[in-house]
Amino acid sequence: MSDEEAAAVINKIMTTARTGQVGDGKIFVTDLAEVVRIRTGESASAAI
Repeated sequence: MSDEEAAAVINKIMTTARTGQVGDGKIFVTDLAEVVRIRTGESASAAI
């Protein structure tokens, strides 16, 4: 997803999941080097 979409998703998770208590969790955001759909062989954004 785009950086803008990621920011919106992160914000939504934070506003929905935050209780202010220990254990609310963490959000890990990482870049993927490559994505391949095994069934079709599609790669990059077509595989998502």
